[in-house]
Amino acid sequence: MVNFFKLARPALFMCDPEKAHGLAIKALKANLPQLSCAPDDPRLHQELWGLKLKNPLGMAAGFDKNAEVTNELLNLGFGFVEVGTLTPKPQAGNPKPRIFRLPKDRAIINRLGFNNEGQEAALYRLQGRNMNGVIGVNIGANKDSRDRVEDYLEGFQTFQGVADYFTINISSPNTPGLRDLQSPDALGELLKTLMTERTRIVDKGGKHRPIFVKLAPDLKDNELTPILNRLMEHNVDAVIISNTTLARGGLKESKTAREAGGLSGRPLFRRSTRMLARAHLITGGALPIIGVGGIENAETAWMKFEAGATLIQLYSCMIYEGPPLVRDILKGLITRLDAENLHSLASIRGRTAEKWANLPEE
Repeated sequence: MVNFFKLARPALFMCDPEKAHGLAIKALKANLPQLSCAPDDPRLHQELWGLKLKNPLGMAAGFDKNAEVTNELLNLGFGFVEVGTLTPKPQAGNPKPRIFRLPKDRAIINRLGFNNEGQEAALYRLQGRNMNGVIGVNIGANKDSRDRVEDYLEGFQTFQGVADYFTINISSPNTPGLRDLQSPDALGELLKTLMTERTRIVDKGGKHRPIFVKLAPDLKDNELTPILNRLMEHNVDAVIISNTTLARGGLKESKTAREAGGLSGRPLFRRSTRMLARAHLITGGALPIIGVGGIENAETAWMKFEAGATLIQLYSCMIYEGPPLVRDILKGLITRLDAENLHSLASIRGRTAEKWANLPEE
């Protein structure tokens, strides 16, 4: 089958990355990526937190910031789609240019700074969509917020009727001071507020919405355990590992690699997978982990599950491989299940966690 994305990629890469992203959104709205159906295999189905997922591969937050193409992304074959990051008030984000490709490294650097149209615009779109899959809403705080905890609470309240789950983004490196919310005390205060509100909503007859927390890959080894303990103390439903990194070790690109912002794509794979494995071992597998960072084919997806992931997400490698990547990863996972005569991905979860966790800290 002809991969039309690869034919078009040279032209797309001549465009500014942010303009190319806008073209991708427009193409999805016009249903231009005409692909053969992604495979549907019962062994990939999962039911978690009362949600039925057709497969464990999700689109990470950052692509569909404003909830413009949720159904179109699900139609590409994703098992779930996460929109955002969304803040209470619209904000422009950081000055342009703010996205940079590193083709030699199959990587991206971004310093977008939670640019989005605000929660009201996204809520309107989500209320009008046809519900044909699992949609998560990734919420954050405005850059000029006087009370960041209140911003997260507002986001949690705003999307109660349309979100299948929530992701609390406290790990973007592009909003000054945001990562301070990962400290155990600040995190405890934030989670206490959100969980109290969730209990109030459920007591009044509302739905119990799962809450995930997305962590940075730059946490030191001795910082991870107390953070995970806080998440479990407050009954967080899952942890997403990980956001982008500030590290720049081992990159082939030179000039672009010096740009400020978070690095994602292939160079993030080792760092994020090591952290994922450590989290799996620290929690004894009791806290579901969504693995993100450097997934570019079925092999790297498989390795995330072996390291301890329950679900996975991708984004940056789609920039290099295009929409066919979704179908190719799912087909590859099915092939691996066939080869090992396995009935589910749960059979391999965490089997290489010790190996990954014992890699030296970068």
